[in-house]
Amino acid sequence: MVYLSAILALIAGIGIFLVACQMMSSNLESASSDRLKALFAKAGKSRLLGVGIGALGTAAIQSSGATTVMVIGFVNVGIMSLTQAATIIYGANIGTTITAQIVALGLSSGGGLSTTAIFAAFAGIGAFIALFAKSDMGKRIGGILAGFGMLFVGLTMMSDSMEGFAQEESVRNFLAQISNPLLLVLIGAVLTAIIQSSSVMTSVAITMVVAGLISLNQGIYLTLGSNIGSCVVAIIAGMTSGLNAKRTALIHLFFNCFGVIVFMLVASVFFLSTAGALDFGVLFERMFPGVPQLQMAMFHTIFNVTTVIIILPLTDLLVSTVCRIIPERVTAQSLTQQPHFFFVDEKMMRTPIIAARQVKLEIEHMAQMAMQNYDRSLRMVTTLSFDEREDFVRDEAQLDFLNHELVQYIVRLNALSLPEADHHYLANAIRSVSDLERIGDYAENITEYADILAQAGESFSEQMISEIEQMRDLVFNVYQLTMKAYMNTDREAYWQAHAYEDQVDDLNDRMEQLHIDRMASAQCSPTVGAQYIELASNSERISDHLINVGKTIGGLYPR
Repeated sequence: MVYLSAILALIAGIGIFLVACQMMSSNLESASSDRLKALFAKAGKSRLLGVGIGALGTAAIQSSGATTVMVIGFVNVGIMSLTQAATIIYGANIGTTITAQIVALGLSSGGGLSTTAIFAAFAGIGAFIALFAKSDMGKRIGGILAGFGMLFVGLTMMSDSMEGFAQEESVRNFLAQISNPLLLVLIGAVLTAIIQSSSVMTSVAITMVVAGLISLNQGIYLTLGSNIGSCVVAIIAGMTSGLNAKRTALIHLFFNCFGVIVFMLVASVFFLSTAGALDFGVLFERMFPGVPQLQMAMFHTIFNVTTVIIILPLTDLLVSTVCRIIPERVTAQSLTQQPHFFFVDEKMMRTPIIAARQVKLEIEHMAQMAMQNYDRSLRMVTTLSFDEREDFVRDEAQLDFLNHELVQYIVRLNALSLPEADHHYLANAIRSVSDLERIGDYAENITEYADILAQAGESFSEQMISEIEQMRDLVFNVYQLTMKAYMNTDREAYWQAHAYEDQVDDLNDRMEQLHIDRMASAQCSPTVGAQYIELASNSERISDHLINVGKTIGGLYPR
C-alpha cells in the first residue's frame, strides 16, 4: 500500500506538472507571440543572436518543444534557413534550463515558510484572475499565474511521493544498483520520450536527488538522457513535414546527442585520471555544497551552455552533414510545379496567433502571384508571344489551390482560441482570398483574348497598346498602395489606392469611347475592338478586387 500510494502520488504530481507546463506555455505564447515572431525574424543577422533569440523565446514560453516545433514549421515553409533554425534550437536548449532553476528554487526553504508553498498559492490567485478578468490579456495573465502555481503543486506531490519511496530500504537498495552511466542515460531518454517533456524528467530527477533516492551522479546521467529523449517531439513534427523540416529535426537530435557524448567522454577522463575519485557528482557537490537541487539545476544549465559553445562554430558542418544524410529526392523545379503553401503550415496550428500572422504573408504572396499573372497576360495579348504560358498556368493552378486550401486552413484556424481582432481579421481574410483568385481568373480571360487575336491573325494597334499600358500602370499603382495598406494597416495608403482606382474607372470609360470612335471610323476590326474593350473592363474589375482586399484593414467593411 505504501508503494501504491507513492506511485499514485507521483503520477498525479507528474500530471499536474505537465498540465501546468502546457498552461503556462500556451498562455505565454499567446501573450508574446507577436514579439516572438519579430524575434525569430531577426535570427538571420548573426548566429549568436539566433542563440539568444532561441533562449529568450523558450524562457518566455517555457517550452523548448513548442519553440522547436515553431522553428520546424518556419523551415518547412521556407521562412527560415537550416542554419538559422540550428542556432535557435541551440538557444532553446539553454532557455529550457530555466524550468530546472525554478524547481530548484521551489525546493529551497528559508525559515518556516517554504518557497514551494508561496509559489503554489499563485495557482489560486491566477485562477481567480482568469475567472473574473474581462480582457483577453487579463485571462492570459491569470492562466500564466495559475500554471506557474500548479508547477509547484505538482512539484510538491512528486517530492512527497519521493519521500515515501525513500523510507523504503528495498527501494533505495534497488536504485543504488543502477549505477551504469549508459543505462541511466538510456532510462532518462526512454522516460522523457514517453512523457514528452524533458522539464518533467529533470524535475523528477531533482526531487529524487533531494529525497535521497538516488545520488547526484545518477541524477546527472538521467538528465543527460532526458536531453536525448526531448528530441522525440521534434522528430514527430519533422517526419510528417517537408524535407528541410526533417533535416531540422535531425539537427536537434544530433545537437543533443553530441552534447551527451562529449560529457560522457569528459566523465570517463575524470574517472580514469583520478582512479574513480572524481566525477560530475563530486565536482558539483564541491561547487555548490549542501544544496542538491541547485547542484542538479546548475549542471543542467552548464551542460547546455557548454554544448552550445562547442557546437556553434561547427554549425556549417552540422548542416552539411544533415543535408548529406537526408538528400534532395526531387529537383527544386519539380517542387515548385506542385501547388503548395508558402508561409503557413499545419504545425503552426499549435501556435494560432503566429499562424494568423503567417496567413497575412500567404495572402500577400497570393496577391503578388495574381498580379504577376495579370502582367503576363497583358504581355501575351499585346505581343502575341506565348513564351510565358507555362509559368502562367503554373501560377493559376497555385491560385486555385490557395483559394480552396487556404480558405479551409483559415476556417480551422479561426475555430481556435484567438484574440477578437484576429478572429475578425481571419473572417475578412477568406473574402480577400476569393478576391485575389478572381484577379487570377480575369488575367486568364485576357490570355484567352490573346488566343482569339492570334487565331484571327490580328493584333492591337500601337495606340491601343499605349492605352493598355496606361491602364496597367494605374492598376499596379492600386495594387502597390493596397498591399502597403494591407500589410501595414495604413489607412492613408488605402485612400491613395482608392484615388488611383477612380482613375482606372475614368480610363475604362475613356477606352470604351475610343473603341466606339475607332469602330465608327473603321480604324479597327470588330474582333480587335471586342478584345480591347473586354480587356479594359477586366482590368477595371481587377482594381475593384484589389480595393476589396484593402478594405480588410479595419473599419472599412461592416462587422
